[in-house]
Amino acid sequence: MQILNLIREFEIKKIKEAESFKEYVDKLMAIVNKITMLGEALPNNIVVEKILVTFPKRFGAKISSLEESKDLSTIALGELINVMHAQQQRRAYR
Repeated sequence: MQILNLIREFEIKKIKEAESFKEYVDKLMAIVNKITMLGEALPNNIVVEKILVTFPKRFGAKISSLEESKDLSTIALGELINVMHAQQQRRAYR
């Protein structure tokens, strides 16, 4: 039952407009880690898809450039996190 509740929490989780990318990913990965510790594994492609689908519009240009340069169905979770975190840092410097 606990796994089902965590999966439901994972599915409904969305990034808030005022939330940073790092905060959102940290919360999402905490849920993924709890699910894994209970013996159920979420494939990386599911987590990547979740992150891409729940991004706010402010990341639209970066997602478009990623789609053109990489196959998003095979992108590694760590690579996606690094790219998006770098994008947010560049925005913060402007």
